[in-house]
Amino acid sequence: MKVKQLSLIFGLALGVLAGCAGTRTESIATLTASPQVQEAATVIPAEGIRRLVEGNTRFVSGYTLHPRQNPSRRTDLATSQYPFAVILGCADSRTGPEILFDQGLGDLFVVREAGNVVDNHTIGSIEYAVEHLHVPLIVVMGHERCGAIAAARDTVAAKGQAEGHIESLVAAIRSAVEATAGQDAEATCKANVRNVVLALRTCEPLLRRMVDEDRVKVVGAYYDLDTGAVTFMEGK
Repeated sequence: MKVKQLSLIFGLALGVLAGCAGTRTESIATLTASPQVQEAATVIPAEGIRRLVEGNTRFVSGYTLHPRQNPSRRTDLATSQYPFAVILGCADSRTGPEILFDQGLGDLFVVREAGNVVDNHTIGSIEYAVEHLHVPLIVVMGHERCGAIAAARDTVAAKGQAEGHIESLVAAIRSAVEATAGQDAEATCKANVRNVVLALRTCEPLLRRMVDEDRVKVVGAYYDLDTGAVTFMEGK
């Protein structure tokens, strides 16, 4: 009797596992099925944000799919790329965009600088993405407990100067620090994100024209290290 019961339980367990595996396989297949050319032609900023939000929701829940990371995807991308979003993020090791948004090879054009600041090289990289790869969405993403933000706040408060080239980061973030005097680091980080978003929207001659023509949307975002959630800020 016990043997029969164990066999029945084992059979039911296998059935449940098979069903779960089937659902997961189907989900992964759905995420990997889109032809790259079709992706490049049809993705609009709102769709790009939707994909990022859905991917981040999976990351927060712990049910990531790691889509489009198989050998066939690698082969498809060997001679071309069709990312649907540029992510300008911090160099912090805890904030990898492909992981936070559960995306795959070729999905995101990622540019990372400490404090998600911009310089000529950063802007040139972003311009390449929107002009030559036709990426319609730029996301500037700051994050909780950013070391560059902390360094800028501490340096400004001490009326001092940071060591080496770190001072260049302080200089880039200084206006956000001064605008949020008396507030916390999160306020400074979000102010810095807004400053960078504005700088990209108004950057002459290429980005400003593309924003004005509604060919590119630039938005800000904030990543919470504790929860894993990315919150999008308003954008044009």
